[in-house]
Amino acid sequence: MEKSDFNKILSKFKIASVDGKIEIYTTTEGLNNEQYKELLMWFPRTELDRLEKALG
Repeated sequence: MEKSDFNKILSKFKIASVDGKIEIYTTTEGLNNEQYKELLMWFPRTELDRLEKALG
């Protein structure tokens, strides 16, 4: 994914609710491993169980 496109996604991700973050993380296509890791840096650690359930 282009850097500028990812930056737009990251900006939305940072301000989204936990549900919004989960939706962005699970539905955005074309991200590489580093981009997924960067999104995870902005995801609340206390809610990782919810993300895992959404992915599983």
